[in-house]
Amino acid sequence: MASILLLSLLVIFVLLGAPIGFVLVLIPTAYIVITGEVPWTMIPYNMYESLAHPPLIAIPFFMLTGELMTSATITDRLIILSRALVGRARGGLAQVNIVVSMFFAGMNGSVVADTATVGSILIPAMKRAGYSAAFSAAITSVSATIGGIIPPSIGMIILATVASLSVGALFSGGIIPGILIGFSLMAITWVIARKRNYERSEEGLSLKRIWSAFLGCALALSIPIVLVGAIVGGVASPVEAGAITAITAFLLGLFVYRSLDAEILIGAITRAFKTAAAVFIIIAAAGPFSWLLTRLGTLKFVQDFMLSYTDQPFMYAVVLIMLILVVGMIMDAAANIIVVGPVLIAVSVQAGFPEVQAALVVVVGFLIGTVTPPIGVAYFTGSSIARARLEVVAVEMVPFLIAEFVVLFLMMIISPITMWLPKVFGFVE
Repeated sequence: MASILLLSLLVIFVLLGAPIGFVLVLIPTAYIVITGEVPWTMIPYNMYESLAHPPLIAIPFFMLTGELMTSATITDRLIILSRALVGRARGGLAQVNIVVSMFFAGMNGSVVADTATVGSILIPAMKRAGYSAAFSAAITSVSATIGGIIPPSIGMIILATVASLSVGALFSGGIIPGILIGFSLMAITWVIARKRNYERSEEGLSLKRIWSAFLGCALALSIPIVLVGAIVGGVASPVEAGAITAITAFLLGLFVYRSLDAEILIGAITRAFKTAAAVFIIIAAAGPFSWLLTRLGTLKFVQDFMLSYTDQPFMYAVVLIMLILVVGMIMDAAANIIVVGPVLIAVSVQAGFPEVQAALVVVVGFLIGTVTPPIGVAYFTGSSIARARLEVVAVEMVPFLIAEFVVLFLMMIISPITMWLPKVFGFVE
């Protein structure tokens, strides 16, 4: 009963617009004040314990890299390259939106940052080209989930930290799912665009144009390759790799693209660390909330419920994904990854699934939650940029979300999708 009341309060506060970090601390604090069962110092202690993990230091570096790349006009160059690659397809600008998100994913690792950066440029362009505001917001928000799946991924760093997993294993395992989601979104976009007769570029496919566009952003595209290669290859830790890529992005913007000055640099640093601070607040706040759920037996209830399906792998996969969908609709992705993620991974291992595979399904599922109504942050961001009604955007997102959850289900039942690359790189046997 206490658990239901607690979760109901959480949902109510979030729907009323209260900051998720504030709510996650407020509820366990109120519990301690009312019951007096434990000292109030449990709150700051659990907040500290949530943050006391060195890999988390990589998060602001990845965010700074993304901000520097955006300030260095790399997003514009990626759009030119994407346009050359897929602009000829029906629904060309929508296809470009997806491909840009796939490229941008390797430079930032944040779903919301991807939505805001790509959306601010492409949503107005799509509306001018005849796309509805709702469709423009939907495709931008949903494709931005790739930004948290293709490495580097902030969500994967958080999960690896709290579940004691290898960051390299999750990074390598996220590459194929990210690409599959991108291709599935492109296929659905083509069908919708053909039905609605959306635009496409009249310029034919030109290898010369593609090569010229590629040269314009080749150095920037090398950043995610070097970053992931360094981590996966064991050459650098996530923190070291993040610092290296941030410095590289700074040098590219200053000396190669010549688009950085003192004012732009200060703005990029300020935005990156403000966003990182918001993430850290949620990570810290999730500590006391997770402690309270454990104390009240809520997480044990979830574990026991999932264990009842461990002898039916197919049904277990269905129930797991449905649970991820429901939880993702009512709580922030970072909080879900910290609070619920380790429990779901542990139960999945007992059900016979490899730990890395389960972890990737969990993190990808909760990242998809950033665009699921009613409180998906990327969903709000895309709708705000497009100035579209939330309920209309939600309807437009349905076929894309179905595709993402189909890929998520395939990740759970077809092991090589998530396990092949981690095995190739020696993270698992």
